[in-house]
Amino acid sequence: MNVPLYTPAILRLAASIPHLGRLELPMGRAELRSPTCGSTAQVEVRLDEGGRVLELAQEVQACAFGQASAALMGAQAVGRDRREATKALSELNAWLAGDRDDPGSWPGLGELAPARSRTARHGAILLPFRALFAAIEDAER
Repeated sequence: MNVPLYTPAILRLAASIPHLGRLELPMGRAELRSPTCGSTAQVEVRLDEGGRVLELAQEVQACAFGQASAALMGAQAVGRDRREATKALSELNAWLAGDRDDPGSWPGLGELAPARSRTARHGAILLPFRALFAAIEDAER
């Protein structure tokens, strides 16, 4: 049986991206573009004294999978640090590439399974996590 590409879960996530907009005084900011599909993600963060995300804002222009990924990233990013963002990005990338059987420890990423076989979607899925990492890195400079 063929699994539909845009499942109800993907569409629900794509329509529920948290932390949309901009921060008044961001400590770190990243704006990235996927060269494979043209999707863009802008992430701004404020960090606490321990380097954990205290506040997050994001703006995303992407396909439903990129938007769903942004929803999953945004729902769990507050309270995370650079190490956790790096781990999530690495695990997600390995899962999409077929190098691991599960998407890793970041909650909800299994919902993106219909796109694993669609490599053209991988750039959009990774984009919010790449932008989160880059924004945290920018804030730590």
